[in-house]
Amino acid sequence: MTLTGVTAAQSGTFRIGGDLEVNRLGFGAMRVTGEGVWGDPADRGTALATLRRVPELGVNFIDTADSYGPAVSEELLREALHPYDAVVIATKAGFLRTGPNVWVPMGRPEYLKQQAELSRRRLGVERIDLWQLHRIDPKVPRDEQFGAIKELMDAGIVRHAGLSEVSVEEIEAARAVFPVATVQNLYNLVNRKSEDVVDYCDREGIGFIPWYPLAAGSLARDGSVLADVAARLGASPSQVALAWVLRRSPVMLPIPGTGKVKHLEENVAAAGLQLSDEDFRALDEVGRQEWAAQNAER
Repeated sequence: MTLTGVTAAQSGTFRIGGDLEVNRLGFGAMRVTGEGVWGDPADRGTALATLRRVPELGVNFIDTADSYGPAVSEELLREALHPYDAVVIATKAGFLRTGPNVWVPMGRPEYLKQQAELSRRRLGVERIDLWQLHRIDPKVPRDEQFGAIKELMDAGIVRHAGLSEVSVEEIEAARAVFPVATVQNLYNLVNRKSEDVVDYCDREGIGFIPWYPLAAGSLARDGSVLADVAARLGASPSQVALAWVLRRSPVMLPIPGTGKVKHLEENVAAAGLQLSDEDFRALDEVGRQEWAAQNAER
């Protein structure tokens, strides 16, 4: 199978919030910042070239956050792609950053509303198409955080809103306050912690944005089911792992991220992979086994 000439359009489409149509294979803009998701990228020109290549490959859904840099990712996106045309820029707030790899939840309503306004200005948009609560802050009543999101929507600052790293119960609690358009949780072939959340989103028509979607753990080793499928399809194990995530549910919106054009092109090529039912089930089974083994060791 050849993967040249593949674009994200081959991943199919999904309507966020029922009306905002995007190609399902998106791009995560966390890795265009410096080490530890802190400060400017080591090579600004390479980061900008990567971002400019994104829409050329049919990717029209980009995920970022105010905390990536902080502010750096949003600023680079504006420099590279504004006025965005048909590209949907989703951003998030809910973390304070005090240094590399330091993430402090901050969900005070006034802070969330301030950060949404700052993101809107940095991105250069009148309204943020999708704004997500990066984490529910355990120190702040969650209904206050959800109420702030509703205020942002009512004020026209945010079109659609979502949540990140949440349970089904938390999604339902939020939906009592505002329409939840997306959920962004860690999920991949070998991390199945959010299996029930994926199933819930699938039933309810909520977009599920898996972060770290390329992970394959020990399944990438030679002789594994994943390696055999990849060899047969002329693809890499990470491309097959991404194709599996896309196949898992029609509401799945994976956002593999990179700061390199070559890696971006390799990730998008996964949209051209067609897994057979047999291969999908075999990968699903070994992925669940890997997840169970990981938990047994803890």
